[in-house]
Amino acid sequence: MNREQLKEYLGDREFYRNIVRIAIPISLQQLITVGINLMDTVMLSSMGDAQLSASSLASQFINIFQICCMGMGMGASVLTARFWGMQDKNSLRKAVTIMLRLCIVFAGAFTLATLFAPSWIMRIYTADTVTVDYGVLYLRWLLPTYYCMGLSLTCTIVLRSVGQVRLPLISSILAFFINIFFNWVFIFGKLGAPRMEIAGAALGTLISRCFELVFICGFFFFRDQRIQYRLKHLFMRCRDLVGEYLRISIPVLISDSLLALGNNSVAMIMGRIGTTFVAANSVTMVVQQLSSVLTQGISNASGIITGHTMGRGDMEKAQKQGYTFLGLGFVLGLFAAAVIMLLRGPIINYYQVTPEAKRIAGELMNSISFIIVFQAMNSILTKGVLRAGGDTKFLMLGDILFLWVASIPLGALAGLVFHWPPFWIYTMLKIDQIIKCVWCYFRLKSRKWMKKINSAPEGAAENG
Repeated sequence: MNREQLKEYLGDREFYRNIVRIAIPISLQQLITVGINLMDTVMLSSMGDAQLSASSLASQFINIFQICCMGMGMGASVLTARFWGMQDKNSLRKAVTIMLRLCIVFAGAFTLATLFAPSWIMRIYTADTVTVDYGVLYLRWLLPTYYCMGLSLTCTIVLRSVGQVRLPLISSILAFFINIFFNWVFIFGKLGAPRMEIAGAALGTLISRCFELVFICGFFFFRDQRIQYRLKHLFMRCRDLVGEYLRISIPVLISDSLLALGNNSVAMIMGRIGTTFVAANSVTMVVQQLSSVLTQGISNASGIITGHTMGRGDMEKAQKQGYTFLGLGFVLGLFAAAVIMLLRGPIINYYQVTPEAKRIAGELMNSISFIIVFQAMNSILTKGVLRAGGDTKFLMLGDILFLWVASIPLGALAGLVFHWPPFWIYTMLKIDQIIKCVWCYFRLKSRKWMKKINSAPEGAAENG
């Protein structure tokens, strides 16, 4: 490979400018989200392991819905990014309509489940009666959050896919301060408010979610001039694009939904190991999210840039960009591992948890610092480059196979049968990250990930 060829794989200044322009706002938004989770857990840790564990386990069920929404949104963004590159706004709006209709249906289903069976939901994760009772209280306060989160999250993903990244960042910054303020008020009973403890944490979160709904969807439906999507488009005819949407998006939705269920199975295993293990994992989750925010930003940027490149028909350039993004993933993974090792001690000591929970948290962070290098690379490929290429069925197969055949059985054996040390339990629970990294590298190399996407027929009616 000569110098010119090497330069093509390393990328030019414009390529990196686009990455920075897209990735930095998304990373900052993710950092703010992690900050909200951090403040929630820090505030609740002073209430004891039971309330901290209850909020963590109850949030796992809400995370199922969140990941489903991300699946719907990311599936739609494969199409919207490609259609934006083609400047086919009619097809783009039809993809958004299908996504929003699915989101509304899913939000209704999760709302009904939480309304009628909160105790059953909590008992999936733990048998501890006190933790179940606290979790039920937390879920009941967050009942309206599904519609708020679903609509704001899916609209945010679509806005990102067309390069609109600043508005979601502003929304997250404001939501961050709103969440912290109302958490402080209602958890501890400040400014004359009642002391609500775990219910106060739920109420603070709900208030911030309502704000995000008004801010993001108000802009998306009434002000945005790029997509120009309006409420009337919810009723537009989009049958001619349903087949293409389902072909691309349903594997993403299935993949992300099974990933959510798999993560919940991991939470079930942890819940049955003990409350102390769950509390320790609550600490490590925040550190892991904090260390990988930049990776998630690059992952989103890789999907958007790849989609736009392929929309313009430049497949050779998209392939070379894929290798560049993979290399960035390796570098970011090493950086994230260093951040975890650097912050491990100060963050663990900041939490008011038992000494045993702190010891377990230290072992879990050692495992995470190893796993995260592989996770960074495969995240950029699975959630970015390969997904943007339309290779969603292949990715669905990888998610199903390695999570359910490797991670969950090995993690259950390590934790519940052999009672291995926390380091090895967590490594087994996340072993799919290593396997998928290798699996996706060979898929990238094969060039089979680049799929053709068809738009809606020209002149198809928008309304009706």
